Amino acid sequence: MAHIERPISPHLQIYKPQISSVLSILHRITGAALGFGLLLFAWWLIAAASGPEAYACASGFIGSVLGRLILFGFTWALFYHFCNGIRHLFWDMGKGFELPVMHRTGWAVVAGSAALTILVWVLAYALR
Repeated sequence: MAHIERPISPHLQIYKPQISSVLSILHRITGAALGFGLLLFAWWLIAAASGPEAYACASGFIGSVLGRLILFGFTWALFYHFCNGIRHLFWDMGKGFELPVMHRTGWAVVAGSAALTILVWVLAYALR
């Protein structure tokens, strides 16, 4: 068989990042992060069912600076994935593919996920 020289497809080193590509990559990353965050949630539930010592250990980690940072990131990932999922639902219906609309909805996803995350954390601390 003869080797055919074909052009190599451009990749991330060639393309300039655009909001649609960055949000698409973030959607995948946040989906994976949510899976790992659920492991933390499962650990907390199992610890709660295992007894006071295990629960104190899990609660101690979750209440630490690192634990709260992870929870904050999990909250943002949840809201980002949710908002971008709604955007994808509209795309599934064939709506919102015009470039100006894609840019507006992309920035709306970024702003909405940030606002919802901050709102939840402010309410969580206000209700303590």
